[in-house]
Amino acid sequence: MTSHQSPRVIVIGAGFGGLSVAAELLRRGHTDVTVLEKADDVGGVWRENDYPGAACDVPSSLYSWSWAPNPDWPRRYSEQADILDYIRGVADRAGLRGLVRTGVRVVSAAWDEDRAVWLVSTEAGEVLEAEVLVPALGQLSEPVVPALPGAEEFTGPAFHSALWDHDVDLAGKRVAVIGTGASAIQFVPAIVDRVGSMTVFQRSAPYVVPKPDRAYTSLHTRAFNRLPRTQQAGRRLTRAVSERFNESLIQGGDWMTKVQEQIWRATLRRQVPDKALRDKLRPDYPIGCKRLLFSNEWYPALAREHVDVVTHAVTGLTEDGVLAGDGTVHPADVVIYGTGFAATEFLRSIEVTGRDDADLHTVWKDGAFAHLGLTVSGFPNFFCVYGPNTNLGGSSIIQMLEAQAGYVGQAVDLLTSGRAAALDLREEVGKAYDDEMQTRLADSVWTGCGSWYEDSSGRVSTNWPGLVAEYEERCAHLDPADFDLLPSRAPVTA
Repeated sequence: MTSHQSPRVIVIGAGFGGLSVAAELLRRGHTDVTVLEKADDVGGVWRENDYPGAACDVPSSLYSWSWAPNPDWPRRYSEQADILDYIRGVADRAGLRGLVRTGVRVVSAAWDEDRAVWLVSTEAGEVLEAEVLVPALGQLSEPVVPALPGAEEFTGPAFHSALWDHDVDLAGKRVAVIGTGASAIQFVPAIVDRVGSMTVFQRSAPYVVPKPDRAYTSLHTRAFNRLPRTQQAGRRLTRAVSERFNESLIQGGDWMTKVQEQIWRATLRRQVPDKALRDKLRPDYPIGCKRLLFSNEWYPALAREHVDVVTHAVTGLTEDGVLAGDGTVHPADVVIYGTGFAATEFLRSIEVTGRDDADLHTVWKDGAFAHLGLTVSGFPNFFCVYGPNTNLGGSSIIQMLEAQAGYVGQAVDLLTSGRAAALDLREEVGKAYDDEMQTRLADSVWTGCGSWYEDSSGRVSTNWPGLVAEYEERCAHLDPADFDLLPSRAPVTA
């Protein structure tokens, strides 16, 4: 009797995405898996983003692995430290820790056609080999700090929210916050009562609605532990509501988005008494076009007497302040960038070379694309987790990551069967899929308002234009006919 070796798999990144793939492969019996992590621990964005107030805007019952429920969440919407503890704990219990190599930064990966392997090079000069490569860097892993004139002249501390400098004492300081996105609406309320004064520079006002958060009681915890179905019911309900929310975002203008807009209007009116400030905080685009944000403290923080909201563009920094587009210099001791991430610049920190020396970033020069967000023609055995068009406007991304992990697992099963040494997506399959994505996205609410969902050309390369259930269904069955099956490796006698 003969059997075939499981291919070696290298996963890049030990966040939710990378660990999802590693766990799925272990469940399928594939043990030759190495997870390369640039930092000193697992956790991904939940390790990196430890700014004050960091938390999730999806209920924890759904923002967790389906195969690793946690009955001991302290809140409905968990905070950063609790989510990081959860990831670490699951990594330990699921046997994933032993697969992870920390402190390893990948700089390039090249496909060796003759040997049907990926050569993965690290910053330290090491070259690793694997038949399968799974980059799982995510869409929110590369912080963006704008190149502002005079930035080098500013004498105070300046840092991005994802690179929070906890050694900086903000007490009594004049703090300038540049950006009003998902991170800013969390850290601004968390620090507003510590600072002496705060100037918030807003390029585009977000829609912010109340966050129905609460601490779980001991009764909740006992019920979740003794009657797991109670937590499962909460997960199913949250999924159903979030799927309906996804649908409303995709369609735009239906009753649910109208209700959300009315809730936003009432919240703004109730929490911001000053009409002039309310006028500044009114978005100029349809609700849902940019990410809908959830907070109970954002508007009250901006309404504090020592907080000023500036809507003129930031044009530069001076020695002791921030220069606005109207020529005003706003004094500041500390500058905090809440300017988001390079979400559309997938894998920008890694040089990826496929068949015939194809450069992935050249292939993606007009916008990133991938079949199911995972595979690209000309790059065999390459699966980009949380890749193009797999983000969600609402709901839990972990559901998408689990679906992707299942697809990768099927691919590794197919390779293990000996039918092929490598799977290379057929070009026409990839093109048809991308055409479908862009056609569907052209009519979506996300097109045309200059959000981080769009790249510089206006192409939406981040978001999935359907329900989670549809994506799960499409990932559930890998079709070998979608791929060119490159010559098989020799079997190994058992």
